[in-house]
Amino acid sequence: MPDTHEAVVDALRENHDRPHGLQRTITAEELVEAAESFDEPDVLITALLELMTAYEHTGEHRKSPVVFARVLKLWETAPESFSQWEAHQVFWRFKWVTTSLLQVPEVSLATVRGWIDQMRIRYEAAGHGMQPVAAMRYHVASHTGAGVADAYDLWATRPRTELSDCEACETRHLAWHQVTADDDAGALDVWRPVLDGAMGCSDEPQMSQARALLPLLRAGRPDDARSHHLTGYRRVRGNTGMQDEVGLHLEFCALSRNEGRGLEILAENRPLFEATGAPLGRLHFLTGVEVLLARLVEDGHGDTAVAGPPGRNWRAGELLAHVRTESDRLTTAFDARNATTAVGDQRRTRLARRPLLDQPLLPLGLRASVTLSSAAGGTKPAGTAPVAQTEVPDDFVSLVREARRMAAAGHPGETRLWNRVAERLAADPSPYEDQLGPEDLLQAELAAHRAYRLAKEDRVAETGAELERAAGLYERLGMPWHVLAVRTRALAWASSGLETDDEAPQQDPAAGHGAARPDADAIRAGLDEAPREAERLKAEFPLTDRDSGADGQPAERVQEYLNVLFSCAFAAYQEALRQPPEATGPVMERFEERAGALRAEAQRLSVPHQVANARQLAADLAGRAGDTVRAEQELRAALEEVDGSGRPWRGSRLRAMLAQILLRKDEPAEAAELLHRAVSDAARYDDTDFALAPTYALLGHAATHLGDSGGAVRHLSEAAARFDQDGAHDQAADARLQLADVLARSGQQADAVAVLESVLSDEAAPALDERVLAQARLTLGRGLRELGEFLPAAEEFLRLADTVAGWEDDRAVHTLVAGEAATALAMADRWDATGTAYERAVSSHAEAPNPGLIVHMMCEFARLTLESRGAEGLDTALEHLVRADGVRAAVPEETEDFAPWHAAGSVHYRRARVLAAADRFPEALTEAEAAVAAHERGGEHGEVPRAEAVRIAALIEGNGLARFEAAVARLTAAAARCRAADLPEAAHVLDALRQDYLNR
Repeated sequence: MPDTHEAVVDALRENHDRPHGLQRTITAEELVEAAESFDEPDVLITALLELMTAYEHTGEHRKSPVVFARVLKLWETAPESFSQWEAHQVFWRFKWVTTSLLQVPEVSLATVRGWIDQMRIRYEAAGHGMQPVAAMRYHVASHTGAGVADAYDLWATRPRTELSDCEACETRHLAWHQVTADDDAGALDVWRPVLDGAMGCSDEPQMSQARALLPLLRAGRPDDARSHHLTGYRRVRGNTGMQDEVGLHLEFCALSRNEGRGLEILAENRPLFEATGAPLGRLHFLTGVEVLLARLVEDGHGDTAVAGPPGRNWRAGELLAHVRTESDRLTTAFDARNATTAVGDQRRTRLARRPLLDQPLLPLGLRASVTLSSAAGGTKPAGTAPVAQTEVPDDFVSLVREARRMAAAGHPGETRLWNRVAERLAADPSPYEDQLGPEDLLQAELAAHRAYRLAKEDRVAETGAELERAAGLYERLGMPWHVLAVRTRALAWASSGLETDDEAPQQDPAAGHGAARPDADAIRAGLDEAPREAERLKAEFPLTDRDSGADGQPAERVQEYLNVLFSCAFAAYQEALRQPPEATGPVMERFEERAGALRAEAQRLSVPHQVANARQLAADLAGRAGDTVRAEQELRAALEEVDGSGRPWRGSRLRAMLAQILLRKDEPAEAAELLHRAVSDAARYDDTDFALAPTYALLGHAATHLGDSGGAVRHLSEAAARFDQDGAHDQAADARLQLADVLARSGQQADAVAVLESVLSDEAAPALDERVLAQARLTLGRGLRELGEFLPAAEEFLRLADTVAGWEDDRAVHTLVAGEAATALAMADRWDATGTAYERAVSSHAEAPNPGLIVHMMCEFARLTLESRGAEGLDTALEHLVRADGVRAAVPEETEDFAPWHAAGSVHYRRARVLAAADRFPEALTEAEAAVAAHERGGEHGEVPRAEAVRIAALIEGNGLARFEAAVARLTAAAARCRAADLPEAAHVLDALRQDYLNR
């Protein structure tokens, strides 16, 4: 503990720079104890005010009034020991004490009102206005529900004073008054300057953002609600002084049907269950928890594991009961203290709210990995949007008949029905009835269905075993076409698992020892034999007119015959995929032969959906080979076939593929239309196998190209959430990186940072590819720097340095990261660490050059050194610029990604500003004109930085050298040049400075 006056002051200054939290509060308490040992009260006053600040920002409202009572006693006995700022704080913090007393139900209203009376007396004696006093009376009225209208009028109609709350905080109270009056539109109008970022403080906008979430949803502004959740929550998470706000974010997640996200927030804020210093804030937090848990229990997820008070494991139902008991106790205490039901009414209103959206406000853009488990044992991903599910008959005979009907039509809803058939038989084999035909037929159909599901999981050997079982059953039933179709399908699926060098037999790990796949020669021989066997069957069992179904669907023999041809074409397609895209020769010839046979026979037999299948395979190979013209032609022709097939559900994949081609051709409008139709049809026809995640990612790209940033945000967020549900976490991270880029480019940098932090969370990051992780951390560091959060930015760059340390194949990344880290540390004013980082960047540049970055870093160091050290840092700042000149001069001509004119202009520009700050105006003007000349060499790319260099030259010329006429002439010519270059904003800036000089 410090034992001298100076040491305590230094320790207080150091503690003041720490973030609010337990460590800062404990240190503040220790420093008060240390300050008490000195005779001079000045250091004790500072220490007490610092302790009160710590209590205020960590929710220790029980303790704050006790500290202020000591400050008041010192104010009365030694007012001369208070600095001007500290004297102001005495009056300012009367408000803190009032709100702290309201937080504690054991403190009577008479005590609270007596405190406000004392505040009024002291304000009057000191000549201060009464508006802050009226504000405190309004807060009491709002809390108790008694006399609210009159108290509001007395407060809101009085003029503000220097002791009024800041405008941002007063705006919050004014808007909340409108919300409680059921005027969401009026509240949002009042809130606009805070929510838009035009005004703020240390508590704002995050407090208003939390309160505005539900009004925004009710007002039909879900995108704004999503944005304020993303940016607001990251400012309040884990903060014991922001329990109210965390509770409101939990409530928002529940009422926007994002319960999974709510559970993640609950887990991140587990310590708040133990924060008891602000009972009213605690009640509001627990109410948010109660809203979330009640939604889960009501939806049948009472057994879901959730985060609760430390010390034990919790299920949603158990924690709900615990929270409800504590909340009831607190509510009763407040209503008893207030002699009203206002607090209880507010809680009951919140608990009675129902979800505000029919579908989840999904996704919020963040990673919500929590899975909700129901008491019945089922699971579903949090926030999964429902689709139009196929109706499942209760009667077993009807169920099987409907499954067969859908299977014959190729309807994707058959999957749900076959699953239910299997479940019914597993539970009780007795439902089977003879009117369904031979039982072996049903078993064969179920085996074929199981094979399809296994094939989707790439379990090749198990797939083959199920198909062989189906073939055996069909053979016993005397159904040769089915036997041939099933065995050909088994060969085709086996071919999809072969590698390019596929001569050797391969082992399927999922099948255990001894389950070797057929080798490539055996597969090919079987596939070559299949068409010949089909021809033999056609001779024995001719495909006659009777084989075209009466309902327009192909009859069984035609269907199985074409399935054989499709399997052969699919196997040839798989073999072609294993070749380089531009390959020609026997493999491609085999594909063209097989696909051509399928198309010709399907056309002859009038089965258009099989024609479409042949065209789809051809289109995919053409697209991969770069032949987008043929790919587009084939896909459009395939869609025409589907339109005439009576099977509209088969168009979703074709539309998604065509949209990809159109995006490559920069035709996003039609691509977006196709993708929306694909998603809509997949939902309409219960196509659970359709790849929604990549489709939403494509929709995000299309929306970005169309300039629809809101749509891009929604679609990329949806894509990321669905990739997570599919276990494709790298693809989810990539979608979120794209999402963050869209958010940043649309001016929502704070939203982008929240998304990136989700990508890099402790839970998500370990599962990501190292390169994806590095890109995310680099983007996050830059985003934090742009938001002015320099120390967190530097920490991200230093973590990134650890990530890339072993990348011997990409040393240039080391230079990039070292330069970014050095600059961020300097911006964070951590000069003790910047020197090492700076020299590491220079050293890395010598090994893996990145001259543009290093020149920029050195220019930034020149600026930051002067800002930090003033005139004492002039020589050091100029030395950085000398080094920058040396770096750019050493770059060979025609170096890729390096613009010599831009580097030269940047150094001259920065030197001009450094010299001007040191009042060395003639030298500064010379450098500014050199910067103008350098940017001149950049042509149209140099116009914007040239205009800025002209502005600096004019400022030096006018303000530094009093040459106003010359400065005006310079600005007139430059503004005209900017207008000619279609740079109206730059012209406006120059014109404004010119007019200022003319006015002088």
